[in-house]
Amino acid sequence: MRALALLLTCAAPVAAQDLRLDLPIDCTLGETCYIQNYVDHDASETASDFQCGSLSYDTHKGTDFGLPSLAAMENGVNVLAAAAGTVRGVRNDMRDVLFTPDLQGEINGRDCGNGVVLTHGNGWETQYCHMKEGSIVVQNGEFVQAGDTLGQVGLSGRTQFPHVHISVRRDGAIVDPFAPDGQIACSGPPLETLWKLPIDTPAGGLLNIGFADTLPEYAAVKAGTASPPTLTRDEPIVLWAFAFGSRAGDTITISFDGPDGPLFQTDDVLDRQQALFMRAGGLNPPDNGWPAGTYSGVVIHTRDGVELDRQNTTITLP
Repeated sequence: MRALALLLTCAAPVAAQDLRLDLPIDCTLGETCYIQNYVDHDASETASDFQCGSLSYDTHKGTDFGLPSLAAMENGVNVLAAAAGTVRGVRNDMRDVLFTPDLQGEINGRDCGNGVVLTHGNGWETQYCHMKEGSIVVQNGEFVQAGDTLGQVGLSGRTQFPHVHISVRRDGAIVDPFAPDGQIACSGPPLETLWKLPIDTPAGGLLNIGFADTLPEYAAVKAGTASPPTLTRDEPIVLWAFAFGSRAGDTITISFDGPDGPLFQTDDVLDRQQALFMRAGGLNPPDNGWPAGTYSGVVIHTRDGVELDRQNTTITLP
């Protein structure tokens, strides 16, 4: 069993009962949101999450609850206070934009983007980052209850995808809510966490799938605009998948059936680790066009021979 050198800097073991957390986002994990990154527990220049997995990056100090598309962000998803506390800091005026190196000067140390800091007593505080410009509804000094709305998920600061980053600190030291005592081993998740309710923590999976009439641009997939509302019988049929947390050796299986039976399947073996990625496959129409009816697509993410995730979708050609 491999133990990791910890990046966390807690001066003493954390008593989990000192602070209990609700989800900091108004969504359903595994359906309308997901966890992209966890606290980095590896003190070297590489990274490891609390399960010795790859869902982190070097020196990452919080947990990222992500949305599957920019469209979901634009529709509005609330950021919630994870515990009762007092507002200690607010920033609400940074624009929502995908970070690029030329924006470094604009950010100028404000990597968190728009955000809120809450204090909870006994040295505890939580910080919420990358919130939507102008969405924050609390003020310095205000007391909030667990579950109260702080604002909305955004794309401000140093980020490449819409999410809320929550950092938990005690006496200024980072605490991983999934492993508050810092006792990390690779045999499985710790028994004690700071979360009030158990949280499923898949090590990768599918965010969204859909049909299109051409290979979609990655930007359209991330934006949530890759699938037109309808397809015609004389256009190609393409099934695309947007996913997270790949590892080398994973397989993405893309297949779809038509009214008369199976039409297409491809098994794509992935060659590297990626935080976010897309895959797609499809067919040109036959000479006389596709038959009218319902087309059913399925995408399966497999790791080490075990199904990690699957999603299904349908479209009807008139």
